[in-house]
Amino acid sequence: MGWQAKHRYARISARKVRLVADLIRGRDVQDALNLLKFTPNRAAGMLSKVVNSALANANEAEADVERLYVEQALVDDGPTIKRWQPKDRGRAHPILKRTSHITVVLEQT
Repeated sequence: MGWQAKHRYARISARKVRLVADLIRGRDVQDALNLLKFTPNRAAGMLSKVVNSALANANEAEADVERLYVEQALVDDGPTIKRWQPKDRGRAHPILKRTSHITVVLEQT
């Protein structure tokens, strides 16, 4: 069954978030939250909010919170915001502001 939470259109590239998501996949929820608390990446704060939201969803469904673990931590590419940076002699260079969709699924052991 599982309980999930999503953060869509997060203003960070999916490549950066995947590095942190790989750390928590398969871990106990409390271990994952402690690991994210001491990880210095910006993505760790975003992931901890999603894990806490999924934990609240499981708590609302009266799941045993002590037995939960992170079954899936998915990070997909979102739409890219395209901007232009003016350069010399009238040229323009593209700036790609990438977004990502973060999904966390919790399951009971």
